[in-house]
Amino acid sequence: MENKKYYQPEFETMPVEEIKKLQSEKLVKQVKHVWDNVPYYRAKMEAKGVTPDDIKGIEDLHKLPFIEKSDLRDNYPYGMLAKPLEDCVRIQSTSGTTGKRVIAYYTQQDIDLWEDCCARALVAAGADKSDVVQVSYGYGLFTGGPGLNGGSHKVGCLTLPMSSGNTERQIQFMTDLKATVLCCTPSYAAYLGESLKEMGYTPDTIPLKAGIFGAEPWTAEIRKNIEETLGIKAYDIYGLTEISGPGVSFECEEQGGMHINEDHFLAEIINPETGEVLPEGTKGELVFTCLDKEAFPMLRYRTRDICVLSREKCSCGRTFIRMAKPMGRSDDMMIIRGVNVFPSQIEAVLLKEGFSPNYQIELSRVNNSDTFDVYVELPPEQFDDSVKTIAAKEKSLRDALRSMLGIGPAVHLVAPKTIARSEGKAVRIVDKRKLHD
Repeated sequence: MENKKYYQPEFETMPVEEIKKLQSEKLVKQVKHVWDNVPYYRAKMEAKGVTPDDIKGIEDLHKLPFIEKSDLRDNYPYGMLAKPLEDCVRIQSTSGTTGKRVIAYYTQQDIDLWEDCCARALVAAGADKSDVVQVSYGYGLFTGGPGLNGGSHKVGCLTLPMSSGNTERQIQFMTDLKATVLCCTPSYAAYLGESLKEMGYTPDTIPLKAGIFGAEPWTAEIRKNIEETLGIKAYDIYGLTEISGPGVSFECEEQGGMHINEDHFLAEIINPETGEVLPEGTKGELVFTCLDKEAFPMLRYRTRDICVLSREKCSCGRTFIRMAKPMGRSDDMMIIRGVNVFPSQIEAVLLKEGFSPNYQIELSRVNNSDTFDVYVELPPEQFDDSVKTIAAKEKSLRDALRSMLGIGPAVHLVAPKTIARSEGKAVRIVDKRKLHD
């Protein structure tokens, strides 16, 4: 077994000063590439009074205008393209969870660099060419499947391109072909764990040793639940279609935040209200600049993810800056009766109180007042409890949620398997309030 610690050590362990020098060189070239080839972004720069000559290195990044999702929607489908279409070999697209889809374009080099980033994540999770990697993210337009599939090939692993769904077949291939690394959404990993347990498997009889889970928010409690059920170490991975896909950042064995692939992506934290760049270690909105993407280069793309960056030394030896797990999104925060609520807060309470991670939040409006309902599945062994016991559990969960959120939802404990399982991104919030007519 090779058991390499890094996929590309020359970059992953590069001294920080050298990383910054490389970023500056790449940024200067990228700004010129975008200025020459994306009229829309050039007009934004001109409106701000900036030309490529003003950008001498990463210290000048703050002078550039931001790109937001609305810019991408307004320029659908080709307005942000920086290469001729005949140089592009693929598109991927967002899930459209927050509105109209965004289409991202890739040259062959864009795909190679993206797959390298996913390969780094796999090696950081302990994978080498002796491993069998089961990719149960969706394929097609969604970036999860294609990204990890390509990364797995680069590491030299036997790759099972399962896509999501068909749980029976997933389990058959996992057990027959002795899959050692699972890549999928955390909610699907939890569901696979639940299904394996029902079929009589124990963590010792499941061949998996590690999992790489991303594409939706998940808490430390969900990680613990997945690790215990599947008998694995669960690693986080982060990415967005607009920036390339999964592999923008990834966890190492220390699991103290995700290392950003800084030779390809330059990260900043800004104040989401003012756009001001905040010092390292401050909580704010994450912004990315693609340093060498050819077809669809984003300069200062606002992710809406709220997190913190840290340059603290990591025991794994990687020198790349780390980002904390996003603490919610500035655009998925719910405002309920004037209170800011993130789904991740609700999830943390459910798991702490011993409830299932299968839940749904329903918001509505009655007589100009918000209604706030949380539906949570009961574990099978508790479903037979008396009505009185269930009512007591609902009350205790409502109290726990009130103490975390500052407002108390109506809690409904429902039968096992009544909340639809997700094979892509879990639909956690159903907002019927019609706030944007």
